[in-house]
Amino acid sequence: MQKDEALNILRDHKQELVRRYSIKKVGIFGSVAKNAADSESDIDVVVEMEPDLFLAVQLKEELEELFGNKVDLIRYWKRMNHYLRQRIDKEALYV
Repeated sequence: MQKDEALNILRDHKQELVRRYSIKKVGIFGSVAKNAADSESDIDVVVEMEPDLFLAVQLKEELEELFGNKVDLIRYWKRMNHYLRQRIDKEALYV
C-alpha cells in the first residue's frame, strides 16, 4: 500500500474512528509512510488515545478491515519506549 492511499483511508474514516474510540490523533509511520512498503509489509499506525486494551484490539481489527492488510497499532504516550517514540516523531504522518 502506498502512503497516499493509507492516508486517504484514515482521512475518510477519521471522524468515525474518533467518535468510536476517542482517538486524539491518528497517523502512519514506517515503510508505508516512506513509500517503501512491499506486498509483505504491514501498516504501522500510531494513535493517541486513552489506554484501553479492549478498544485497542477493536480498533486494530477495524483498521485491518479498512486497509485490507495487517496493522501494527502503537499507542503514543509519554512513557513509551524512547527509541520508538523518536522514530514516530521523525516519521509519522498524521491526518
